[in-house]
Amino acid sequence: MKISLKYLSKYTWVLVLLAMPIFFSCNKDLERLQPNTVNPYSTALGYKQSLAGVYSGFAVTSPSGSGSATIGGPGVDPGSTDYLRNLWNAQELPTDEAKCAWITNAGIPDLNTTTPLSSNGALYYVYERCILQIMSANDFIKNSSDGTIGGKGFSATDIANIKYYRAEARFLRAYQYSVLMDLFGNPPFVTENDPVGTFVAPQITRANLFKYIESELKAIDPLLVAPMKNEYGRADQAAAWSLLARIYLNAEVYTGTPRYTDAITYSSKVINAGFQLNPSFQSLFSADNNLNNSETIFPIVYDLNFTQTYGGTTFLVCSASGGDASNYGVNGNWYGNRATKNLPLVFGSYTGGGDTRSMFINNGTPDINSIAQYSDGVEVHKFNNLLFYSNNTPATTTTGTLGTYCSADFPLFRLAEQYLIYAEAVLRNGTGGDIATAVHYINLLKERAYKNTSNDVTSIKLDDILTERSKELYWECQRRTDLVRFGKFTSADYLWPWKGGVATGTSVDSHYNLYAIPTQDIAVNPNLKQNPGY
Repeated sequence: MKISLKYLSKYTWVLVLLAMPIFFSCNKDLERLQPNTVNPYSTALGYKQSLAGVYSGFAVTSPSGSGSATIGGPGVDPGSTDYLRNLWNAQELPTDEAKCAWITNAGIPDLNTTTPLSSNGALYYVYERCILQIMSANDFIKNSSDGTIGGKGFSATDIANIKYYRAEARFLRAYQYSVLMDLFGNPPFVTENDPVGTFVAPQITRANLFKYIESELKAIDPLLVAPMKNEYGRADQAAAWSLLARIYLNAEVYTGTPRYTDAITYSSKVINAGFQLNPSFQSLFSADNNLNNSETIFPIVYDLNFTQTYGGTTFLVCSASGGDASNYGVNGNWYGNRATKNLPLVFGSYTGGGDTRSMFINNGTPDINSIAQYSDGVEVHKFNNLLFYSNNTPATTTTGTLGTYCSADFPLFRLAEQYLIYAEAVLRNGTGGDIATAVHYINLLKERAYKNTSNDVTSIKLDDILTERSKELYWECQRRTDLVRFGKFTSADYLWPWKGGVATGTSVDSHYNLYAIPTQDIAVNPNLKQNPGY
């Protein structure tokens, strides 16, 4: 069992929601949530269990039929409302990296064509999940202030631990706000200082939200555990630095002001903190990727015994399977997601020319003539439910009997991304770094991929960085953000199959660089104004 799941049960997330009376304006159903009569903040153990509840929002969905605590409402499959599943849909389906055959599922058709509607169901689910997790973090932060914990008779050790927990909850809140900033720009905004009870949140601008996230991450820096000193799956200083590096890389998109020097500063802090590239790329995405993993900085943790959901990495693994589930370590073929031909061709061929990051199978035709036909496109084997030996050689057995659920953790932040952030920020004229070091970091990724130095380079350009990010980070919920930053998401500069609803691809209007505030929230919050173009 993974240590961060010690206090997490299948129903933890529901209990946390039931303990929170704040109405954030995202769904009228939330007004019916009733406070829990049990006070989770009466003991030191209760604080740790409550922190597990804040974390569990990443990985756990409420049980089917649980009424208003289920995001989609009664009768909706909770797996389809999962956080990672819909973040992945939002980041990957509108791009060259993925298309989904489930064209009858809410929100999938217009994401496939890079033309999402303001009523898109998948986008609504990721938006609402972010807001629910912010609510959860706000509740914990409010109940863990110095004034709140001071008179409860806790030991000095317990108080010190609760202060660490509080800093982690602030990090988790900042992370969720960063996702809303990236995808939706101008979301509703609430902190622990706002009134408890029915509360209609004000709207915050993207630029002001950037300032808030930046200030929070800097404020908690000295309050978090040092890099690699926390329990697996919990945030530390390196997680906060990683998020700062990521938002600084995209600051020009978010605020109009470039912050590439700051991106170099914070990616360097992570790089120098002691993390190491894992020798095997494939083992980073396997069922036991919590073991012997010196690269992942902060993951979403899954365990098939404790986080049983049809979202998360179960979704990533099973939705990519089409008749060969056993090769993934699972017992179900979902015939859903596959890549366009553009993704494997980034590697030069479907076999990758020796690049171990190329994990594709061309079972039918690489051309997607019909989005609804799973065999059109290229099968992706990146995420799996297989076990690896400590020397990173693929094992011949899986997690036991082929499973319905998966135990692979999802890396929200890992060292390889920080190398890429550093290199790009240097090429975009950030100061405090140098091109020789940037080239060295890119070569480290290539040497891991090819198992030798034969593909090392002596110089790099910006377009090389976008290519390398695609090779290294595909299907890791970053592609849409990357294409927007490079000016290629909506323009005719780069086309892929079914961009704009055309089989060969076409440009789309620039307003699609920012998703709409979901109409479901606009309808219940008079403070919200819709993003331009919707």
